[in-house]
Amino acid sequence: MNSFGLRFRFTTFGESHGEAIGCIVDGVPAGLKIDMDYIQAQMDRRKPGKSKLETQRKEDDIVEILSGVFEGVTTGTSIAMVIKNTNQKSGDYSNVKDLFRPGHADFTYFHKYGIRDYRGGGRSSARETAARVAAGAIAKLLLKEVGIEIKSGIYAIDGIEAGQIDFDYANSSSIFALDKDMEEKQKNAVTDALNTHDSVGGVVLVRAFGVPKGLGEPMYHKLDSQIANAMMNINAVKGVEIGDGCESSKLKGSQNNDQITSSGFCSNHSGGILGGISNGDTIETKVYFKPTPSIFIEQKTVDIHNNDTTYFLKGRHDPCVAIRGSVVCESMMALVLADMLLLNMSSKMENIKKIYQ
Repeated sequence: MNSFGLRFRFTTFGESHGEAIGCIVDGVPAGLKIDMDYIQAQMDRRKPGKSKLETQRKEDDIVEILSGVFEGVTTGTSIAMVIKNTNQKSGDYSNVKDLFRPGHADFTYFHKYGIRDYRGGGRSSARETAARVAAGAIAKLLLKEVGIEIKSGIYAIDGIEAGQIDFDYANSSSIFALDKDMEEKQKNAVTDALNTHDSVGGVVLVRAFGVPKGLGEPMYHKLDSQIANAMMNINAVKGVEIGDGCESSKLKGSQNNDQITSSGFCSNHSGGILGGISNGDTIETKVYFKPTPSIFIEQKTVDIHNNDTTYFLKGRHDPCVAIRGSVVCESMMALVLADMLLLNMSSKMENIKKIYQ
C-alpha cells in the first residue's frame, strides 16, 4: 500500500534514484490558502547535506504543485506535488546489485517481489519521506486554521537524553536538539560514529498543542493507534510511545491516572488521549529510531543465490537518521490529526445541521 489516511489521504510515489518523488493529497477542503514559502521551509528542514553530520547527498527538494491549487488556494480537488531527484550517484550501489545489505529492506523486498531496485534501496529508501513532509506541510496549513500546532525535536541520541525541553531552541539547532546543555554531547556521539564508520540511533519527541477534544474513531481507528501506525511507517522507526508509554507499566493506577478538575487535567500521563480519543490536553509521542543500517564497516551477508559473502558499503549516508527524521515525525502527526479532524466533523447530527440547515 502506498496511501495513508481516510478522509485526508495522501499517496506517495517514486524511488530514491528515479526521476522524481512526489505525492497526491486528497480530501483537502477548498479555500485553504497555500503558502509555498512555508511548504519549502518545511522541506528545507528535512533536506540532506546541510551539515557534516548528515548524508552529503545534495538535494534542493524544491516542491512543484501540479494540480489542486488555483490562485494560491485549494480547489477541493487532488493536490499533486513533485520533487525532482537531482543528485543521484547510482554507481555507488553497483557492488550490492546481487547482495543484501544487513539491516536494510533489500532481503525482504527481494523475497516478496522477486525483484528490487538496489540503487539506494529504491522505494524503501528514506528519500521517500520528502514526499511525506510535502504532504504534511499541507496538513499543517489546515491545522493552523483551527489553532493546532505541532512541534518536534531530538530527545535523545545514542542514549544521551534531554534534561529539558525547548522547542524554540530545537528550531535553531543543527541537529534539532531539545536541550542546549546536551546538544554538544549528542553531536559528539554522532561525530564519533561518523569517524568510526558506524552509526547511532535516536529518539524524537513530538507534541501537538491546541488539539480539541473528540478526535479519534473507536474502535479500530483510534487516534493513538493511528499515530503509532503513522510513526512506525517511517523508515528505521522501531518503537513508539504515547504519553508515558512503557514507563506507565511501572506505575500504580493511583500514580498513572490523570486526575481531573474544573480547570483541566492535573497531569498528562496519557499523552492527551483516552480511549483512543483526544481529551483536549497536549498530545505527546516519542519515536525511537534504530541506528542507520548504512555503515562503512565490512559485514557478512548473502547474495541473491544464498551464497555466503561479505560486502563493503559505498555511497553517502546519515550517521544518525533520527536527526532528519524529526520533521518527518512532525509531518506524520499533522497528517493523522488532519484526517481525524475531518472525520470528526460528521460525529454529531448538530454538526451536520450547521452545514445543511
